Amino acid sequence: MQSLSTSIVIEAPPEEVFSKGSDLEHCEEWISGILKAEVLTEGPIGVGTRWKETRMMFGKEAEETMEIVEFETPHYYVASAYNCGTHYRTKISFEPAENGTEVTSTFTGTPDTFMGRILNWLFGWMAKGTVLKMMRQDLEDLKRAIEG
Repeated sequence: MQSLSTSIVIEAPPEEVFSKGSDLEHCEEWISGILKAEVLTEGPIGVGTRWKETRMMFGKEAEETMEIVEFETPHYYVASAYNCGTHYRTKISFEPAENGTEVTSTFTGTPDTFMGRILNWLFGWMAKGTVLKMMRQDLEDLKRAIEG
């Protein structure tokens, strides 16, 4: 799957937006697409933090275990997951903008097994629109949670 990306401007400083946007312990309270989030590691959120996230995908509950593999406050973090022969990577970046912070979500799925490539070929075109819509909704939920 190719990279998918979407952005939104939130009227608040990057530090505030990053703090809310990386609050994995409470994200299910303000991200409408997350049914459940459970942090699996102790300590502050950062590189090595792992969590389980449950969402509705294609009408069914889907659970992923993810890990933060890059974390630079208040600029960006990168989460990684692996499922069905495909490595998933999501980067959320927080850049100063004229009216606050531009938040960009970029998602990439890279199949690395034969089955992953087959599934990507069969379902990649269907998943693209769904994943982009979910990414956009997450950003709109973050904006609503911060701006009110």
